[in-house]
Amino acid sequence: MVDIDPGLVNWSRAQFALTAMYHWIFVPLTLGLSFLVAFFESIYVRTGNEEWKNLTKFWMTLFGINFAIGVATGIILEFEFGTNWSNYSWMVGDIFGAPLAVEGIVAFFLEATFFAVMFFGWDRVSTGFHLFSTWMVAIGSNLSALWILVANGWMQFPTGMAFNPETVRFEMQNFWEVLFSPVAIAKFTHTTSSSFLVGVMFVIAISSYYLLKRRHVEMAKKSILVASVFGLFSFAFVGMTGDESAFANASTQPMKLAAYEGLYDGKRGADIVVFGILNPDKQPADEKSPFLFEFKVPYLLSFLANRSFDSFVPGINDLAFGNDKEGIVGIGKKIERGKLAVGDLAAYKDAKKAGDGVAVEAALAKFEQNKDFLGYGYLSKPEDGIPPVQMTFYSFHIMIFLSLFFGFICIAYLIYGMKDTIEEKRWLLPLGVASFFLAMIASQAGWVVAEVGRQPWAIQDMLPVGVATSNLAKGNVMTTFWMFAVLFTLLLLAEIKIMLRQINKGPEGV
Repeated sequence: MVDIDPGLVNWSRAQFALTAMYHWIFVPLTLGLSFLVAFFESIYVRTGNEEWKNLTKFWMTLFGINFAIGVATGIILEFEFGTNWSNYSWMVGDIFGAPLAVEGIVAFFLEATFFAVMFFGWDRVSTGFHLFSTWMVAIGSNLSALWILVANGWMQFPTGMAFNPETVRFEMQNFWEVLFSPVAIAKFTHTTSSSFLVGVMFVIAISSYYLLKRRHVEMAKKSILVASVFGLFSFAFVGMTGDESAFANASTQPMKLAAYEGLYDGKRGADIVVFGILNPDKQPADEKSPFLFEFKVPYLLSFLANRSFDSFVPGINDLAFGNDKEGIVGIGKKIERGKLAVGDLAAYKDAKKAGDGVAVEAALAKFEQNKDFLGYGYLSKPEDGIPPVQMTFYSFHIMIFLSLFFGFICIAYLIYGMKDTIEEKRWLLPLGVASFFLAMIASQAGWVVAEVGRQPWAIQDMLPVGVATSNLAKGNVMTTFWMFAVLFTLLLLAEIKIMLRQINKGPEGV
C-alpha cells in the first residue's frame, strides 16, 4: 500500500490550484478578446474607416499585454506536472502528454507565428494579410485551449486507453476517442464560450468607464455595439454548452452532479435547486435536512440529467453507500474490489520478479476481474469519495446567477446601443464596469465546480490525488507555494498597472 503524507498532498494541491487560478485570470480574457479584436479589424477592412483601425489597435494592445503575462503562468503550470505530480506524469503521461504536445507543435506555433505580424505588420504587410493574421491569432489561441481542455476532459472521463500491469501505466489505445470524448467536447465548447463572455465584459467595462468619464465616447459606443452582439450569441452558447456539460456529468461523474445540486438522496422526477442555503451540519447518511432554505423547480434535474422528467437521479448517499433497488454499486463495495486489485497487482509484480509463470498468470487473471476498481483501492471509506459539497454547490450557483446577469447586460447594452442612448443610462454604466470583475469570478467558479467537484480523483475513478503526487518533502512544496504566490501577485499587479496606464491613454495612446 502507498504511504501517503496528507500534508504533502494538501500543499501540492494548494500550489497547483494557486497556479491554475492565477493562470485562469489571463486565459479567458485572451480567448475572448482575440475574437473581438478580429471582429473590430474586419469592420475596419470592410469600411475603411480609420476610427475602427484606431479602435482595433487599442483593444489589440490590451490583448497583447494580457497575452504576454498569461504565457508565463501557463509555462509554470505545465512544469508542475513533472515536479509535484511525478507519479501522475509517469502513470498517464503517454495519454496526457499527447494533446499537450499537439498544442505546442500546432496551435501555439500557429498563434505565435502570426502574433508578430498582427502587432508589427500594420505598415509592412497588405491589409488582407494583416486581417488574416489577426484571425489566425484568435483561432490559434482557441486551438491551444482545445488541446489543453482535451487533456483535462480525459482526466474527467478517461477513455481510449488501457492499463498495463507490467509498467503500471495507462497507455493510449485510440487517440480519436480521447479527442472526441463527449466530455472533452463539452468542456471545450463551454469553456471557450464562457471565455468569450469574459472578453465581452472586459470591453463593456472599459467602454462604460469611458462613457461615465465622457471620454472617447464614439469609440466606446462602437465597441459596445460589437461586444454586446457577440456577447448575446456567447451567452446563448454558454447556456447550451452548460446544459450539455451537466448531461455529460450525469453519466460520467454523477457524484459531481449530486454535489453541485446538493442532492443527498436520489429520486425520480428530481427537482433542481434554483437557490438554496445548505445545512452546514449535514453529513452523508444522517437524517438532517440538506438545506436550511431552498427554492426548487420540480422534475427539472431529471430532465437535465437524463432528458426524461421521471428518470432517477442518484444522490450522494446512493453513490457512496449503494442503492440495490436502482442497481447502484456504492463506493464501499468498489473499495473492497479495488483493494483486491491492488493486492493482485502486487502479487503479479512479485511473481514476475520471481520468475514464477504459473503465479504470474493466476495473479493477472484475478487482477483483470477487478482492474476497473483499482483507484478505489487507495480509498479508506465511502466518505473519501465525496467531494466538498458546500464549495461545489455554491460555486455552481454563483456561476449560474452571474451568467444570467451577463445575459441581461448584453441585452440592455445592445438595445440602448442601437438606440444611441447608452451614454445617458447612468444607472446602467456602473453595472457595466462591474461586469468584468463579476465575469472573472464566474469563470473561476466554473473551474472550482469542475475540479473540486471531482475530488478525490486526479483521473476519475482510476487515480486518487494522493497517489498522484511526487515523493517530495512537504517543506519544499510549502516554500515554492509562497514563492509562486508572491511571483504571481507581482505579475498580476504589473498587468493591472500596465493595463490602467494604457486605458488612461485611450486609443490616442497606441
